[in-house]
Amino acid sequence: MDAQTVPRSRRRLAIGAAVVLVVVVAAVTIAIGIVRTGAESAVDTVPEVVSETVAPASVYVHVSGEVRVPGLYRLDQDARVVDAVAAAGGFSEKASRDGVNLARPVSDGEQLLIPAEGDERTDAGTSAAPEGDGRVNLNTADVAALDTLPRVGPAIAQRIIDWRDQNGRFTSVDDLMAVPGIGEKMLESLRDLVTV
Repeated sequence: MDAQTVPRSRRRLAIGAAVVLVVVVAAVTIAIGIVRTGAESAVDTVPEVVSETVAPASVYVHVSGEVRVPGLYRLDQDARVVDAVAAAGGFSEKASRDGVNLARPVSDGEQLLIPAEGDERTDAGTSAAPEGDGRVNLNTADVAALDTLPRVGPAIAQRIIDWRDQNGRFTSVDDLMAVPGIGEKMLESLRDLVTV
């Protein structure tokens, strides 16, 4: 081997190594770019979570009689008589605490009269309809009150109460369509006889 052959082969080897090094660096750079682009696009496709606070529906109840601060109160839609009494400052000293059903749900627009001790037990607000209205309130009526409606017997009356217990208050008379055994014709016959 002569002296010129050795440097020439080293030169070729160095050039080859440089080319391989350039190719490897280019490949690594491309791979890193692909990974970063994929990660950024994955982040772009994640749906934005929007937090929206929905205010609960309200009912207005006129609390009167033997409470500390009688008046009109705005309560959550699923409020009960106990909530209305609490909003009115609680029972007065003369109140008949057994004269009301504290567990009963209240209805929008109702007047809740808390009786005094010794007054006739009224079980405030448990009447099937507001005085003078004549309509049956789907949210407060019991089986007997619902049974007075045409085409509603004890079985359907119980289904209405079961639906109310499972799904909460009726928000519209049209909610009766969700009660098993009540169809469009029956709903139309009841529409003017019931309220929520």
